[in-house]
Amino acid sequence: MADHILYSFRRCPYAMRARLALAVSGTRYELREVRLSDKPLGLLRASPKGTVPVLQTASGAIIEESLAIMRWALEAQDPEGWLTRVDPELISANDGMFKHHLDRYKYPDRYGSKPDKHRADGLHFLQELDSRIARAGQLCGTKQGFTDTAIMPFVRQFAAVDRDWFDAQRLPSLQGWLASHLASDRFASVMYRAAPWSEGDQPIIVDGFKHIHQSHELV
Repeated sequence: MADHILYSFRRCPYAMRARLALAVSGTRYELREVRLSDKPLGLLRASPKGTVPVLQTASGAIIEESLAIMRWALEAQDPEGWLTRVDPELISANDGMFKHHLDRYKYPDRYGSKPDKHRADGLHFLQELDSRIARAGQLCGTKQGFTDTAIMPFVRQFAAVDRDWFDAQRLPSLQGWLASHLASDRFASVMYRAAPWSEGDQPIIVDGFKHIHQSHELV
């Protein structure tokens, strides 16, 4: 049986970055895909706030924040040195200001917002990212690291709201960076399509970049 359990939602950017860090660290865990409109009791027992991702470790500890899950996995094993490429201020700007504008750009009916204004405000952050990537290829140097992985899923979500608009912007370095990450085998692996989990289902075990459907007899 897998030592750890991850409650996740495939398209959630917070869950994406957690899954990427778990994958690159080689952490073995059971993947439990969550239907957000019908959250399983297992998730709510582990974390009453009911948001994803949530990692339940072998020791019974509960980690409820995506950045904490990333750090937990990489502190155990960090074969690519992701923790040497962390920019806390940039990640904070992404999770705060940029996410604020992203939500109000993508969901104007929910927030009663003016999407064009929030798109323009979000563009300022994208321009900052473009300038940084132009200097070295990634956000904290020449290699992918913690910061790239923490931010990329949110840029992906912003770009997808109106792809024609995004592609028309003068963001050549950012656009190339995003395309490269999305085309990678590692991203394809963590975007594995799993049916929503419920009690008694056949476990899906993730071991690095591999997904294994494990029968109950083998668990």
